[in-house]
Amino acid sequence: MWEAIRRWFDPRELRSVGTTPDYRFSLANERTFLAWLRTGLALIAGGLAAAQFLPRLPLAHLREVIAVALLLLGAAVAVRAVDHWARTERAIRLGEELPASRFPAVLALVVALGALLLVAAVLIQGVG
Repeated sequence: MWEAIRRWFDPRELRSVGTTPDYRFSLANERTFLAWLRTGLALIAGGLAAAQFLPRLPLAHLREVIAVALLLLGAAVAVRAVDHWARTERAIRLGEELPASRFPAVLALVVALGALLLVAAVLIQGVG
């Protein structure tokens, strides 16, 4: 694990692997990385907004649970983004198949489940 983290911060190590690719591939990989970072930032902003602006919900501490879940999910997306960027860049330089990832599907399911839980909370508050 520490080896992977060290690679994130050492561009010399990355450049020493394989051959220099067409810069367009590296730039596309970087744009994808930045899109994932924007997603992480949006989740973090949503967590802060939930903590500050959601009214008290019918279940005790539900607002805090929502806020913390969004903050942790945003942090996970940011870490996943840099790891996927590094693994993809390495694969491009080595001419290997790009690394597969289930993370987008998992993230979509987690967000959908969270939305369904929020709908249930809103309905409970409306009925109660």
